[in-house]
Amino acid sequence: METKLDSYHRPATGRNILRFALPTIVMTVFNTFYTVVDGLFVSNLIGTAALSAVNLTAPAIGLITAVSGMLATGGSAVVMKKMGEGREGEAREDFTLLIWTNAVVGVVMMVLGYGLMDMLLGTMGLSAEVFDYCRAYLGDYLLFTIPILIMYNFSLYLIAADRSKLSLLCTVAGGVTNIVLDYVLIALAGLGIRGAAIATGLGYSITAVVGFLVFRKRDRLLYFQRPVFRGGVLLHASANGLSELATSLVSGITTLLFNLAMLRYVGEDGVAAITIIMYVLMFVSALFIGYSYGVAPMISYYHGEGNHEKLGKLVGFSLRFILGTSALCAAVSILASPALVSVFTRPDSPVYDLAVTGNRLCSAALLFVGVNVFASSLFTALSNGIVSAVLAFSRSFVFTVACVQLLPVLLGGVTGVWLATPAAELLGVMMAAALLWKYRKRYGY
Repeated sequence: METKLDSYHRPATGRNILRFALPTIVMTVFNTFYTVVDGLFVSNLIGTAALSAVNLTAPAIGLITAVSGMLATGGSAVVMKKMGEGREGEAREDFTLLIWTNAVVGVVMMVLGYGLMDMLLGTMGLSAEVFDYCRAYLGDYLLFTIPILIMYNFSLYLIAADRSKLSLLCTVAGGVTNIVLDYVLIALAGLGIRGAAIATGLGYSITAVVGFLVFRKRDRLLYFQRPVFRGGVLLHASANGLSELATSLVSGITTLLFNLAMLRYVGEDGVAAITIIMYVLMFVSALFIGYSYGVAPMISYYHGEGNHEKLGKLVGFSLRFILGTSALCAAVSILASPALVSVFTRPDSPVYDLAVTGNRLCSAALLFVGVNVFASSLFTALSNGIVSAVLAFSRSFVFTVACVQLLPVLLGGVTGVWLATPAAELLGVMMAAALLWKYRKRYGY
């Protein structure tokens, strides 16, 4: 039976590469957008105590995202490499096995979540109101653990199967569903914070349902086939996705360190200011994450096929595109700092001037973040999860922690906090450049 490999057989031109990656870019940026809108609904329709509860349950939810990201990116690289090698039947067996593995992991995480929820929340010293909000939100969110895990995987596998437009459509439909149901369930049905959790879960479930319907049909590159258990496949997929796991797990720690530093040097206004700046960085990062995830299946396929010419052209174009886009984003962010900050706070607020100054300094990080994201994703797609994890962990944890601890002392306070992120990203780029150069002959890019 013929499979549709048109996107992989086209010339590796900039136009074809962007055409393949664009839906994923839009999808990732949109995900970031509706995550912010979700928080705005909770804050305005329920209250700040409910918003605090959502934030307090974020580590548990982040763990689900981390595991799903690890299995999705690592598994996609394994499957598409075998496709490129011409082992299509084996690739489909592995694909089916990995989806079933996600379902089993989801059951385990859900059971552990319900079993440990009260104990963990009880150790946080929360007020009765916030404790109840946390318990209600996390309790309903955990019901959707399995579809959420599978959703992240299907999003990437739809892209790998040359159905990126469908993946984008599912993401947009899920986001719109989430936003609409937030209002319906919270404001009209009176479900409060439980409505927010259900809206999020149902929004995520759309991609899971569509994925099951699509991959049942045997007229595409990927479809369900009787799985064959290969322990090495699960181990390889998990190890290959370590960078995504590491990035998700350490983000909470670094956010806490930044907040503590701002409290020490500026106070609560500093925490508000750095939150605004992180939103700006998050949106730009989403652009590069979307591009890197979008081209990852092509990298894996060319690597498996042994097509070094196409792989080299793809990597070369990607670096040029990312460097040019990075410079543009940094310039726009610096020049438009007042306008960007005013979206979140009024000019007469004490947070405003602080955030404008901070955003102008932190915008330097935008020059480097794209290369760092792409380099880590590249090695994941090349099935070298160890190098990818080292890059991701060094940049997002080791360098960040060192800079946020040392620079405020060396530069005398809040200026050091603002420059911690650019400094960490610069150190990450230096490491990424060294590793890209070191492995260029091994992978032929």
